[in-house]
Amino acid sequence: MFKRLKRQCCEANLLLPRLGLVLYTFGNVSCADRKRGVFAIKPSGVEYAKLKPEDIVIVDFDGNVVDGELRPSSDTPTHAVLYREFPEIGGVVHTHSVYATGWAQALRDIPIFGTTHADHLPTAVPCTEWMSDERIAGDYELETGRQIVDCFRQRQLNPEEVEMALVGGHGPFTWGKNAEKAVYNARVLEELARMAQVTVTVNPEAKTLKPAIIDRHYRRKHGKDAYYGQQ
Repeated sequence: MFKRLKRQCCEANLLLPRLGLVLYTFGNVSCADRKRGVFAIKPSGVEYAKLKPEDIVIVDFDGNVVDGELRPSSDTPTHAVLYREFPEIGGVVHTHSVYATGWAQALRDIPIFGTTHADHLPTAVPCTEWMSDERIAGDYELETGRQIVDCFRQRQLNPEEVEMALVGGHGPFTWGKNAEKAVYNARVLEELARMAQVTVTVNPEAKTLKPAIIDRHYRRKHGKDAYYGQQ
């Protein structure tokens, strides 16, 4: 019944170790089927080298298991919140990639220092604050998703424009119109984090890119007047 969705999800998960974004069982990818009101996600604690399509778990947008023999990722409630609150997305990725996680642990947004960053999003990569003790004591993974959503609402960020976030003290989450784009964004985020780290190491007083250059680089790849690539 969900064979194709499970295969897509499995293939997207297997990209994470190939792209150097995960170690051991760290991280997960999910992909949604909006018409059927479900998403597929990696099972908890299963090694990537052993992961098979039939291992993938199908859950609804409340995180209830619909199909699958294994327990879904412990991050499933976080994914579910993002799917519910960001209805335009079709894939979510969570990793503990080194540089992006480093910025998350430092509780720092990743500033736009250069055009590579501006090519992908027109603002800093947002990092949430520490989670409150009350949230930690509650449904922790669900509250992680709410933390991201709250951050975007407070800063008036568009999740279709900014497809990534850092959870303070935890790590990166990315999303996109499908799982493939979400994985792409996870790899881009790691590279932006690495470039930013190099920048502040070379010059701790480095300034962010001029707004006019940010706008030009973002608009040439996004929106009705984009002209990058083949039409």
